[in-house]
Amino acid sequence: MSDAATTTPHPSDLTAEAAVPDWERRFRAPRVSLPDWAEDAPDRALFVSNATGTYELYAWDRASGSRRQVTDRPNGTTDGVLTPDGKAIWWFADTDGDEFGIWMRQPFGGGDDAPAAPGLEPSYPGGLAIGRDGITSVIGRSTDEDGSTIHVVRAGEAPAEIYRHRESAGVGDLSHDGTLLAIEHTEHGDAMHSALRVLRLDGTTVAELDDTKNGTVELGLEVLGFAPVDGDTRLLVGHQRRGRWEPMIWDIASGEETDLAIDLPGDVNAEWYPDGSGLLVAHSFEARGELWRYDLAAHELTRIGTPAGSVSGATARPDGSVEYLWSSAALPPQVRSTAGGVVLDPPGMTAPESVPVEDAWVEGPGGRIHALVQKPAGATGPLPTVFEIHGGPTWHDSDTFAAGPAAWIDHGYAVVRVNYRGSTGYGREWTDALKHRVGLIELEDIAAVREWAVSSGLADPARLILAGGSWGGYLTLLGLGTQPDAWALGLAAVPVADYVTAYHDEMEALKSMDRTLLGGTPEEVPERWTASSPLTYVDAVRAPVYISAGVNDPRCPIRQVENYVDRLAARGAVHEVYRYDAGHGSLVVEERIKQVRLEIEFAERHLG
Repeated sequence: MSDAATTTPHPSDLTAEAAVPDWERRFRAPRVSLPDWAEDAPDRALFVSNATGTYELYAWDRASGSRRQVTDRPNGTTDGVLTPDGKAIWWFADTDGDEFGIWMRQPFGGGDDAPAAPGLEPSYPGGLAIGRDGITSVIGRSTDEDGSTIHVVRAGEAPAEIYRHRESAGVGDLSHDGTLLAIEHTEHGDAMHSALRVLRLDGTTVAELDDTKNGTVELGLEVLGFAPVDGDTRLLVGHQRRGRWEPMIWDIASGEETDLAIDLPGDVNAEWYPDGSGLLVAHSFEARGELWRYDLAAHELTRIGTPAGSVSGATARPDGSVEYLWSSAALPPQVRSTAGGVVLDPPGMTAPESVPVEDAWVEGPGGRIHALVQKPAGATGPLPTVFEIHGGPTWHDSDTFAAGPAAWIDHGYAVVRVNYRGSTGYGREWTDALKHRVGLIELEDIAAVREWAVSSGLADPARLILAGGSWGGYLTLLGLGTQPDAWALGLAAVPVADYVTAYHDEMEALKSMDRTLLGGTPEEVPERWTASSPLTYVDAVRAPVYISAGVNDPRCPIRQVENYVDRLAARGAVHEVYRYDAGHGSLVVEERIKQVRLEIEFAERHLG
């Protein structure tokens, strides 16, 4: 990987590359994440790449140009953090994708890995903040037994617990001088709307901010970061007080809240410029993203030029330039800089372009629904169509490059992605509509877009595929059972299939989320859990079903998938199951390609 142009490939390499189908090349083409950099050593950076065929962490010394692979594990590694002084890398070591493990520490220049926090048992991660003193760190954890805990770890000392609660909580940020810690918590029991607390490192409370009971409306808060200046107690906070996510500044010392009132439609996120003089504003609206600079002294908002598409991450550098990860549905991702050029240009095959996305706005039972549509260039309908449903559910599809949908387009299918109620990016009311009638609400919106796709001539009603992963896999199985006449085939990856069993087996943080969504546990509101579980409707499923599941998945555990599959098998329903040795998806490129290939082959066998 180099900043400059790569060397000319050998002709034999070009021949081999040309033999690989475009859809596979999009998966195999080397990718890099937006580099993270050390606060006090900005030439030292950390990024993720699939250069070896597995997504792993890489260290990059920007001064010398040298790069090296930090982790090398069979199922990959993506969670890593640089210490502020740039001397070490912390990375999270789970087992084969089960997300349960410990933080390890490795010198930036290479060397042996060692436990970063000796004395802390394995857990699910709950946030991490590393102090600039090179000694202190704060680690958030969650386990089924303890709920959420936060520990202060100092070199040479035993970890000290400073927080514990049964509900979800996590580390937000450590102040620049290391004296204050901001955390997000859901002690009130609403996992969709966090409150904030600022602690000293001995666990005593300094300040509280809670919007969860703002009149009759529950609102959320999130930690965006302390000001990057010693002695500065200003905390950048995300809030929902005007019906969408936007930033404000909360001064912990004085209690003053400064409303920035950034006048942009849609959700607004922000982070500090390194000198604290301004904010780098990330603006998301109608599935596109853009960047702005907000000058705190002048209260002025200035647009930062980025191409049309999506900005998946951005960071302001000490010299004032901004680096950002950009892509569109048609064009593969690149890490670019406002200083000019591409920041990281990995060698190897190039990902082929796909087709642009088109917007469709469809009237639905809860308001206008935004759908993103792609179809093969020059194709006219009606086409076999894949409804590729996003996970989350608090997520949204955007005008960004995705190898999976592009593979279907290469095989002659149209692809429709639906930002149903419950999706982010369309205001608080749209996201928070997903309560109690979980799954059924989203499927009402998907059904409305399906009717539009058929009536508009885009989609062939006899060749409609409902597909998705994670929450999208859940909606696929639920849709096949509650809308059996609407779909010709279903493809569910790492799904929730038996909601009650999934609740009892899943990681603790997701139990909190499910209690919030459904208004209680399976024992407290059994009728809601029954109504929202795909297992309830499994005997109504008539379409062929393909299911893939990771045997180590802590989010959609394997036992509940097996319960659903057993019911399909008991009545001889057409189905196939693929189990693989990983967690909630795979970080291995060939495994990802295999899974998409199996889905496409299943569809071709049953749809012709």
